[in-house]
Amino acid sequence: MYDGIIFDLDGTLWDSTEKVAVAFNEILRDKYPEVTDEVTAEKLKGLFGRLLDDIGVNLFKSVPPKKAIEIIHKCCEYENEYLAEHGVDLYPGMEQTIKELHKKYKLFIVSNCQEGYIQCLFKIHPHLEEYFTDYEYPGRSGKPKADNIKMVVKRNNLLRPIYIGDTAGDAKASKEAGVPFIYARYGFGQVDEFDYVIDSPPELLKLLEK
Repeated sequence: MYDGIIFDLDGTLWDSTEKVAVAFNEILRDKYPEVTDEVTAEKLKGLFGRLLDDIGVNLFKSVPPKKAIEIIHKCCEYENEYLAEHGVDLYPGMEQTIKELHKKYKLFIVSNCQEGYIQCLFKIHPHLEEYFTDYEYPGRSGKPKADNIKMVVKRNNLLRPIYIGDTAGDAKASKEAGVPFIYARYGFGQVDEFDYVIDSPPELLKLLEK
């Protein structure tokens, strides 16, 4: 039996891309008219899960990489404010799944996100915070996902953790951390190597009962 379940955030717990695209485009329109790249939810789905600087360089190709990195950080500062005000729904069935899992397992989040983004999840869905024991992200640690998974495992004394994510990057990080991987196929990415797969959040309950 697993003693800890570690969740990715974007593409696993929720899909914020539509509203993030709106937030980014507002910042670009108001402060960075030199950026001619259009930000769409589909573009973001193809980039979410990467480290923030990498997202910026690939998203804002109309400006030099250094400028793109500066802009993505400014966009994400506003993103947290925008999402907290406008909200984002969890994937269908996710909230009840988390409640049920909490009865048997310790729950965690490890996401490649900026400072304040996981906290934004808890501002929008404040009742969820009580179900999660710990979380980590590069905006705080300065480390990539594999190292953040290892940090959460170590400081919570987990012996049999499992990680749930939706991209090949998640699968790679999970493998590097030595943690089994569940592929959330309902999310953003295409993953070829995984230990288990689910097509909706409630399937996680059935999978872990086996």
